[in-house]
Amino acid sequence: MSGKTVLFIAEPQSVTAIFPTLKAAGFQAGLADNLTGALGFIKKSRPCLVFCRPSLPGFDVDALLEQARTIEGFPPVVIFAATGSAEEATRYLELGARDFWLEPLAWEKIRILLPEDSPEPEPEPEPAPTVAAPAMPAASGGPNGKFRIIGRHDAVLRVLALARQVARSKATVLISGESGTGKEMFARYLHYNSDRADKPFVAINCAALPEHLLESELFGHEKGAFTGAINRKLGKFELASGGTILLDEITEMDLGLQAKLLRVLQESEFDRVGGVETVNVDVRVLATTNRDIEGTVAEGKFRQDLFYRLNVIPLKLPALKDRGDDVILLAEYFTAKFGATYGLGKLAFTDEAKAWLMSYDWPGNVRELQNLMERAVLLAGQGPIQPKHFLMGDEQWSPDDLAAVDADQQAAAGAPPPSTPAEALSVMPIHEMEKRLILQSLQETTGNRTRAAELLGISVRTLRNKLNEYKKQGLDV
Repeated sequence: MSGKTVLFIAEPQSVTAIFPTLKAAGFQAGLADNLTGALGFIKKSRPCLVFCRPSLPGFDVDALLEQARTIEGFPPVVIFAATGSAEEATRYLELGARDFWLEPLAWEKIRILLPEDSPEPEPEPEPAPTVAAPAMPAASGGPNGKFRIIGRHDAVLRVLALARQVARSKATVLISGESGTGKEMFARYLHYNSDRADKPFVAINCAALPEHLLESELFGHEKGAFTGAINRKLGKFELASGGTILLDEITEMDLGLQAKLLRVLQESEFDRVGGVETVNVDVRVLATTNRDIEGTVAEGKFRQDLFYRLNVIPLKLPALKDRGDDVILLAEYFTAKFGATYGLGKLAFTDEAKAWLMSYDWPGNVRELQNLMERAVLLAGQGPIQPKHFLMGDEQWSPDDLAAVDADQQAAAGAPPPSTPAEALSVMPIHEMEKRLILQSLQETTGNRTRAAELLGISVRTLRNKLNEYKKQGLDV
């Protein structure tokens, strides 16, 4: 299927999560783990885009980029990695890579590089009850059907009412709230309920890139602007022209770049890096932060004039612990979603499980709940979800559960089972288990703190605070 295929040269576990979204958008995904296989796939299937992970064992990325430079019609190559530096990114760009991205791969970034006629993937069906936006017309770059925010609590309904009221304006909106409360979801709600719904929605994480690369990502650059700038590159503001741009984690932006952003907000114009011509744009700007932005202004780390310009419409999202019965509503939604994904059908909660959900304080908010419900669905199988399926402490598992698992392990190893169930239980303090999970997540993500925090269902700030605690304890992290 020429032009409707994307090739990934990477370990399967690092890319397969994006495959269903590509399929829903009408694209096939190919996977290769060596240069010969990759070149053969490119020759046969003629993909429109290639993603390559340089950490793939035994793979020569430089050789691939050499082929990209010498073979006519070779698809653009995007390098992506768990970690990276400006020097690495510059080297890959000099060798001919289209771009250098930090993980995780996000659909909103990928779709910008795909052929313009590619549709937005169909949203998954969502069970009632929900608070829903009006249906949007089917159009390229926008969803088909409804875009929904799930919630009944007054705090959510008030934010939704304000969002609906200002959605059709061009006013900048500052969305604040703890990590995991759904700030990007509300940003999309604003976009898809605006007059710009059929135009691009472009999101960029201001904390994910160093200042030099972030400026180029936002405003683009001219050929020769810096080492590695072998072609003109359009920035996210130009790519979002006519639509909406979301500046995620805006408080992490460098002060110098804040001044350039202020000019765009005030004048609707900017200069590309290394450019001499002014570029005019019509873009609606949304921004998010999980920090006390007014405190950041008081500390001199964020421009006061930029804060006022962004804060025309403030949306403050409530923490999940303050949303009452929405916890159960969301839990039921996520279990229905994951039950369908894994072919397990609809799973019910025991009364004990519901009581536990309502008593927990949810430091990771909706994101933590989502991750926890996926875990619970997988562990519960066909049966009702019980508190033990949340795996929040060893005490959730009965001696019989542990004895059965241990007996299987002993049998596989050819050793006799323990004489009593108590012998199967290896108890450790919850804080020690937490530490082990955090360190394991960093190992599995090769030190990528953003990705590790997502896997754990916590914010990057929480992860950073935990690591600082471990450093004080003498751990090398």
